Formats: sequence, structure tokens, C-alpha cells
Amino acid sequence: MSDQTTIAICFIIFLLLFAGVGIYSATQKQDNTRDYLLAGRHVNPWLTGLSAFATAHSGGMFISMIGFTYQAGISSMWLLIGWFLGDYLAWFIVHKQLREVSEENDSETIGSFLNNNPKGNQSIAVISAVITILFLGAYAAAQLIAGGKALHAVFGWDYSLGIIVGAIIVVLYCFSGGIRASIWTDAVQSVVMMFSMLGLLVISIAACGGMGELWSKLEQIDPSLISLVPPNLQFGFGLFLLSWLCAGFGVVGQPHIMVRAMALDSSKNMALTRNIYAVLYFIFSTATIGVALAARILIPDLMTNGDPELALPQMAIKLLPAVWVGVILAGLFSAVVSTADSQILSCSAALSQDIFPQTAHSYKFAKLATLVVTFIILTIALGSNKNMFALGVFAWSALAAGLGPLLVLRAWKRPVSSGVGVAMMITGITVAAVWNGVLGLSNSIYEVLPGMVAGFLVYGGSLLFIQKPESSV
Repeated sequence: MSDQTTIAICFIIFLLLFAGVGIYSATQKQDNTRDYLLAGRHVNPWLTGLSAFATAHSGGMFISMIGFTYQAGISSMWLLIGWFLGDYLAWFIVHKQLREVSEENDSETIGSFLNNNPKGNQSIAVISAVITILFLGAYAAAQLIAGGKALHAVFGWDYSLGIIVGAIIVVLYCFSGGIRASIWTDAVQSVVMMFSMLGLLVISIAACGGMGELWSKLEQIDPSLISLVPPNLQFGFGLFLLSWLCAGFGVVGQPHIMVRAMALDSSKNMALTRNIYAVLYFIFSTATIGVALAARILIPDLMTNGDPELALPQMAIKLLPAVWVGVILAGLFSAVVSTADSQILSCSAALSQDIFPQTAHSYKFAKLATLVVTFIILTIALGSNKNMFALGVFAWSALAAGLGPLLVLRAWKRPVSSGVGVAMMITGITVAAVWNGVLGLSNSIYEVLPGMVAGFLVYGGSLLFIQKPESSV
């Protein structure tokens, strides 16, 4: 049996496992939108923590973060350190409040939670839904691209085929079981992701001759690879790190992650969920940095004759027997589909519940929206220029700056009028886009920081001039 066949068989076995778990979860479903979108708010903390980890640590960690670290060196760790601290802070400040207030308000989607207007004005819900579909849809497309890159690296397939395979797998179980299927498969996928990354870390460090040899060889290649502080920071290291901490806190603007807090069985279990998530996060992100640095030594030619974002699958092929390459590929694909499925469901919820509120309780329309959104995202992925890092990173920024500040205020029951809420969303995204695309300052200060600050400033300014908010919690 050839290596390619062995890899394919191992990979297919894992795909069947994921699909089987998702389809089996449908045996627990109830045919209503609350169950399809929130699993009836009955998800236990272990499943929630594992699912949040798998969803947050997408194909970007296996593909784009490894590619970035391959090029930048050890200084990339500050992105992950800042991101981890900001994300962890959000779990303390926002997640528990979101779980409690969303149940009080009977909100089934992030859009309805942001809107919360007793007078029936749906402007916040509609605008937030459009933002979600545009940017989270682009983010989901980035995940499918990551899957396409992985299959291209291992099997030589055209990118498009890998993208289509990922979309079919995701829609197969999402359509059948909704968010319960997503969460159950995420839990299985998180184990595969962790096992594959840690396994490759140990083997790749050993292939470099140990940590000491790895460090000295990196210095020989380029001394900047072992420089702890990134070069050419226009505003200094402190603001750079603060901006990435803010990027992590920007998780509050990511509907596909925050909805898991809404689905948790009780807000009293939020601390356990948070700790499960944090431990997995720390171990996995640390391993990602190590794998990327080892790849720079073991396959150095990607800088001049290849794609650094393909470092992980190519290193797996170089170091591992075919069966283990299949496991690594399954881990990478796990990261892809565990995020893409959540993003597709969040986009479909925005479409069926927030843009068309008259269909909010239609279970059939919610499932139809899943198919429509999947088709749109598949089209985006197939038409993309395959630059996953840029696509995914700015999508996160736009969602963080556009939805994050308003969600924090709603979680803490602060009154926000519809006009002010819409202004916060539009201003946040505009500032983030200008900071990135026009001013080109994102390498020194990640655009989430100015974007979220702008959103909060709009709210602060409104308090000086608007005495009677149109809507309040």
C-alpha cells in the first residue's frame, strides 16, 4: 500500500468519525430554533470548554500562525501572549454576564442580544447581522482555504477540491444537528488537534537536536529569529502588546465563540468552562510556536521557494510515517471544520433570526439558511486569492471592533439607543479598516485597539448629549 493511500485512509477514518458524531447528536435534538441555535441552553461545562477551544483555535493556528512564526521567529509569541491574556480577561468580565442576561432577555442569537429593543426597532439586529454575514462569512471562507491548502500540500489536490470537501463535511452535520452537532464534534476535534500538535512538537524538536540546538540553528539562519521584541515598532513595544491584548479581548465580538457561553447549562459553571479553555489554549499555542520554529530549521526553503503557511503539513510528511501524517492532517482539518461549522451556524442564525425576524421561530427556515450561507461562504472561498492570514485576521478585527463594544455594554445592562448602537458598530469597523488599509499601522498596533476604543468613545460621547435613550435593558 502506498503512503498516499495510507494517509488518505487514516484521514477519511477521522472525517467519518467527526461526521458520525455530529449526525448522532441529531438523535438528541428537538425540532425548534432554540435547540438548533443554542442546544436548549443545556450544554455541560466540559463540552462547552472543549468546543470553545476548538472553535477559537482554528485552521489559522495550524496554517497562518505557523506561517507567520516561520517568518518572524520567536517574537511572534507576543501575539499569542497578548491574545491569551485578553481572551482570558473577557471570560472574567463578559461571558458570565452574557449567559445570564441573554436568558433573561430570551435572546437566541448575538444579534437579538445586541438589539434588545422593547419598541421593536430592529436596526441594530439587522446591521449586526449584515456585519456577521460579511465578516464571519469571510472568516469561515478562510478556514475552508486552510483546509484546501492542507490537502494540496499532502495530496497535491487543487485548492478548490479541499475547500469543497470541507464545506460538505461541515454542512452535513450542521444541517442535521445544529449547534449541538457543532459542539459535540468540536469536543472530539479538540482532542485530535491537541494530540497532533503536541506529537509533532516532540518529534520536530528531537529532529532539530533538542531545544539548545534549535536555538543556535535559528541564530545561524537569522539572528532576528531569536529576537524577543519585534523590529520596527513605530509606537513602541508597550502599545504593540496592549493592542494584541485588546485583540484577544476582541473575542467578545465573535458570535461563533460567544454563542457557546449562551448555550452553557448554567452561569455557575462558567469558571470551570473558562479554566478548561485556558489550559488547552496555553498548551496548544505554546506548541504551535515550537513547531513553527522547528519548521524554519527543517524545511528552510519555504521562504524562497514555497508557502510558509504550508510548513506544518510539509514537515509532517518529512518527519512522520504515513499513518501519523494522516493523524496530523486530521488534526489540521479538525481545526478548520470546528471553526467553520460554528461560523456558518452563526451566519445562518443572523440571516434567519435577525434579518428576517418574521421567520425567527421557523425551524425549517433556520436549516434552509444554513444551506444558503454555506453556499455563499463556499463561493467566497473558491474566489479568494488564498491569502488566509490577511483574510482571517481582518475579519476578526472587524467583528471585534464592530460588535464587541456594544456586546460588553449589553452584557452589563447599560442603556444604548438604536442610533448610538448602529453608530458604534459602523465607527468601530471604519476606524479598524482605515487603520489597517489606509494608514498601514497594523504591524505596530493591531487595529482592534483603535477600533474598539472608537466604539466606546461613540457611546461615551452619546452620554453627554443623549439624556433619554431610545431603548434600555
